[in-house]
Amino acid sequence: QVQLVESGGGLVQAGGSLRLSCAASGSTFSSYAMGWFRQAPGKEREFVAAVSRSGGIRYYADSVKGRFTISRDDAKNTVYLQMNSLKPEDTAAYYCAAGVPGLGRWASRSEYYYWGQGTQVTVSS
Repeated sequence: QVQLVESGGGLVQAGGSLRLSCAASGSTFSSYAMGWFRQAPGKEREFVAAVSRSGGIRYYADSVKGRFTISRDDAKNTVYLQMNSLKPEDTAAYYCAAGVPGLGRWASRSEYYYWGQGTQVTVSS
């Protein structure tokens, strides 16, 4: 069992930056790939970024590539999402998730077993 708690959300102006954190409980954090997803009101939850168990492979949605960076610190059982050049369309609740995605399935919600409660990010224009 893994429990995930996100933090770092807030209100920021367009062009600004935020860093989200996701702290995991349990000793098996390094056994899981970690992902970030987001959900805007009235829309489905969508993939944002993922990092492999080793931290050596990272995947990004096209909409955030070049602006967001995912990283993990296994010593702290924490995964981060650094978000730069934020846009109003990045406004959403952001969720971290832990799982073992199959080959090519990093963006699939069904591949992630554990989810946090989310943290709200609001980008004003």
